[in-house]
Amino acid sequence: MAKLSYRVEIEDAHAHLFRITLTLPDPAALQRLSLPVWIPGSYLVREFSRHLSGMHARQGARSVPLRQTSKNSWEAQCSGRAALTLSYRVYAFDTSVRAAFLDAERGFFNGSSLFLRAHGREDEVHEMRLAALPRGWQVATAMPATGALRYEARNYDELVDHPVELGRFWRAEFVAGGVPHELVVTGALPVFDGERLLRETQRICSAQIEFWHGAAKVGKRSKKDVAPPFERYVFLLNAVGEGYGGLEHRASTALLASRQDLPVLGQAAISDGHARLLGLISHEYFHTWNVKRLKPAEFEALDHSQENYTELLWFFEGFTSYYDDLFLLRSGLIDAPRYLKLLSATVSSVLAAPGRKVQSLAQASYEAWIKYYRPDENTPNATVSYYAKGALLALALDLSLRCDAPRGARAGASLDDVMRGLWQRSGGAAINEADILDEVARLGGPEIAATLRHWVHGTDDLPLPGLCSRIGLQWDSETASLAQRLGLRHTEQGGQVLVKQVLQGSAALRAGLAAGDEILACNDWRLRRLDEALLTLDARQPRRLRLLVARDQRLLQLQLQLPQDTPGQPARLSLADKAAALALSLRRAWLGA
Repeated sequence: MAKLSYRVEIEDAHAHLFRITLTLPDPAALQRLSLPVWIPGSYLVREFSRHLSGMHARQGARSVPLRQTSKNSWEAQCSGRAALTLSYRVYAFDTSVRAAFLDAERGFFNGSSLFLRAHGREDEVHEMRLAALPRGWQVATAMPATGALRYEARNYDELVDHPVELGRFWRAEFVAGGVPHELVVTGALPVFDGERLLRETQRICSAQIEFWHGAAKVGKRSKKDVAPPFERYVFLLNAVGEGYGGLEHRASTALLASRQDLPVLGQAAISDGHARLLGLISHEYFHTWNVKRLKPAEFEALDHSQENYTELLWFFEGFTSYYDDLFLLRSGLIDAPRYLKLLSATVSSVLAAPGRKVQSLAQASYEAWIKYYRPDENTPNATVSYYAKGALLALALDLSLRCDAPRGARAGASLDDVMRGLWQRSGGAAINEADILDEVARLGGPEIAATLRHWVHGTDDLPLPGLCSRIGLQWDSETASLAQRLGLRHTEQGGQVLVKQVLQGSAALRAGLAAGDEILACNDWRLRRLDEALLTLDARQPRRLRLLVARDQRLLQLQLQLPQDTPGQPARLSLADKAAALALSLRRAWLGA
């Protein structure tokens, strides 16, 4: 029986053009077709159809009329049951993990950028065929292969959830949880230590599989309960000069990182960039359970044609952000002081954003489509990151359960138990906020569940200093930079000091500074870096700054006083030297010995 099939070929690599040919057996008389407007995991309408061109359709020798009915959908007026063949070009020059890319050295694509959806046929088997690749090019994808350059997905949703990497790349395999995993790296420098990254990734995967499924043998529990929910997993890492990002898929992830962040042969230490890459790998892999299977109820049946709203990204992205670096600690790749340094950076980033007092985590999740992925000069004043504050919410809940659960429903409970409990009770499927609150109440009591709901829907700061103290952590304030004291964010390039954002309630705002201003001088001294302003202070007026600012080709004189206190002062977490026995016991249970 003929299958619904997509042929992908390189039409012109230098022009960054793929040619897609869709063959649809037995089409409807008026066959509807459309291309997704967004890609799951990245909550922004991206209008992929803007890159389609030259579309035409045939049934045998007969040309089939096509009518465009919206920005991303078409109708083909078919006659009889002869297969409909639709051909079109896709321009692919997006180096991110979200779309498609093609040049003479490399190809990459997500199906949501290339494959039209045949309405009414979404649940059929979908075949993908790659044609005439350049000599020496390899293929990497988690989509099951059925032959040479032939792959098959059970339905349309699965088809567009398997990214594909093409070209010449480094690849290697390992086994975790009894399941084969593949690591593919494109664009690495010759000094790249692939074997080390392979070992590190294996440790992360093994730790997470044990987290979700335990170390029990199949003889005691079913294979479904013990084994990860995929038969094979693929990491697709593209190394570039500057870049960072990742996007989760059901059995793979697309990753983007700087070449400088990859491990180097002969170098034992883990640099900050290397640790950030490992955190990214950990984050996207954790999503295999938390968002790809355990998902918001609103995502159970995705609509590729429009926004899909949920108030739960604080859980699915934020809690994943909590666990990503924590698994670096649990797998032995970093130590506790390094982990607390990473956690401190998250705390400081949230405290530095006045928007945390304006937008709740539930609102931030729901409004991701119009706010998170479209940052501007006012973003820190009006929004909070459901990634960063969501991670701190997970921390606050975890510590609350560990500290207070003895008075609740189950002594010694933790967030780990909540996550596993949700996985088991839902069967690894869709959940809603009530499910999360019920599981927290079951393990920690109704008071903690009510507190969690308040944290999610309110804008109060989380009580982290007190919770950290109870678990044997020291909470100190770091020395603020001049930009933090003034309440602005800026860039310095080529001797220019450019204001990017001015924070609400700050000295910079009161003085009249605005995004786009160039700070030329302070107290009659030319500035090439903002911190040089401190060198111009007069001992008789040690807090007075008289700024010369360029705005829209006009020069302005602005006066301000350095504030005594810094709102949202950066925090530093560390292991307390002296702590009560109970606090030390709780800390060991959380961070390890």
